[in-house]
Amino acid sequence: MKNVTDSFVSLGHWPSAGSFGVNTDILATNPINLSVVLGVLIFFGKGVLSDLLDNRKERILNTIRNSEELREGAIERLEKARARLRKVEMEADQFRVNGYSEIEQKKLNLINSTYKILEQLENYKNETIYFEQQRAINQVRQRVFQQALQGALGTLNSSLNTELHLRTISANIGLFGVMKEITD
Repeated sequence: MKNVTDSFVSLGHWPSAGSFGVNTDILATNPINLSVVLGVLIFFGKGVLSDLLDNRKERILNTIRNSEELREGAIERLEKARARLRKVEMEADQFRVNGYSEIEQKKLNLINSTYKILEQLENYKNETIYFEQQRAINQVRQRVFQQALQGALGTLNSSLNTELHLRTISANIGLFGVMKEITD
């Protein structure tokens, strides 16, 4: 330690003969140089370093504030999106329920209208069958009547002679005369 203090004290004894030399004693020169450099750095660099750190601190705080604002905005948008999703899901469920109800209603309407059409077709079929039966019955009656009439005419023609014919005409004329007297 005595060497270090001696080097400060002996600064005045250095020869100024114009020669510049290098002191190779590491223990004597290095701590002095380091202390001087550190002192100068601390004295002059303190303000610059403080400004740099303050600027960095401010940028970090601004970034944190911006991040918080973005996070709050994202949370708000997320909540809005969730609310819209819930609303859309409710509407979809409502459409699904209404759709199923509407489909069931249309299915029932279709079944009912099909039953009505089948019922009408059954009625038309029954009416057609009845009409055809009546027509067949009328045709059979007409044939039976024609055959009976032809049979009666044939019997009359074969058994009717002139004398019987004249008596029948006379009896009918008599009946008409009686009827005329009754009505008058």
